[in-house]
Amino acid sequence: MLWAMSSGTVEIQHRNEELESAYLYRVLAESERDPGARALFAELALAAEGQAAIWEARAGGPAAAPPFRPAASTRVVAALSRRLGARRMRAVLAARKVRGLSYFGARPGAAAPGHGGPEQEAGRHRSADQGSNLRAAVFGVSDGIVSNASLILGVSGANADPRTLVIAGLAGLLAGASSMAAGEYISVRSQRELFQHQIGLERAELALYPEEEEAELATIYRARGLTPAQAAELARSLMSDPEHALDTLARDELGLDPSGLASPLGAALWSFLAFALGALLPLVPLWVLEGPAGLWASGATAAGALFGVGALLSFFTGKSALWSGARLALIGGAAAAATYGVGRLFGVATG
Repeated sequence: MLWAMSSGTVEIQHRNEELESAYLYRVLAESERDPGARALFAELALAAEGQAAIWEARAGGPAAAPPFRPAASTRVVAALSRRLGARRMRAVLAARKVRGLSYFGARPGAAAPGHGGPEQEAGRHRSADQGSNLRAAVFGVSDGIVSNASLILGVSGANADPRTLVIAGLAGLLAGASSMAAGEYISVRSQRELFQHQIGLERAELALYPEEEEAELATIYRARGLTPAQAAELARSLMSDPEHALDTLARDELGLDPSGLASPLGAALWSFLAFALGALLPLVPLWVLEGPAGLWASGATAAGALFGVGALLSFFTGKSALWSGARLALIGGAAAAATYGVGRLFGVATG
């Protein structure tokens, strides 16, 4: 493997990445039902193969590069993409350097997102990001209520004393909130690492072959409904500023949104607080009241809180607030009843 020790190792790695992308493009072009998507991926496959040839030439030509063979993980992604389609595999395909994924988020005939101006675009993404944060907070509170209320009722079904219920509730609050925070941190951190890796690749490619990158971007805009002349002019305009070009390539080639990347620590903190707030609601009555009264008050508090959260969710779904609240309260009640029944059976079996 003398080639691996040569100065062209980086170039060969880039060449292989482009050929991996081309392989996936071919798979998508064959399996997609949407004619526009098929044509887009076929063109992008040709572009990726051309860019692979540039990297191969920089490495010293075909003699300096090993024969290309798709990695096993890439073949798995290809098999899943054939079965599920590019739309469902967007996140995985973006990590595999597959461009044009913003096609699936565009309205037919819509212009490129950047066409409305950077200020307008930034405001739109900030609004979307704020809405996502609010939804995440609401769902975090809901998870906390259902999880801890179910835990408390499950333990109470085993005839636990009031002090044990409080301890179990506190343990459930801390364990659930910590788990939510850890999961959110890993998720957001992974998204940031994906973006940083992909934007690094785009920066290198933009410096080496800007004309090919511009042509690739124009191809995506044509697939999204612009005429060839409009697509070429828009791509040329957006690529005139290198930093703006990187942002545009991330959005429109990779389907990544730089402005939508939250802080991992911030996301983890908000998840922790949202879950803890929800988990605290069924726990408070057990501190204030003793015996069956505390347990009934805990259940009633959880049911009322779930109804309120469900009603709030109606702002995101457009459904009736009454129906959304009642549905979430019923779902939470069913979960709590199930855990109470399991706890009751366990208490009888061990008693």
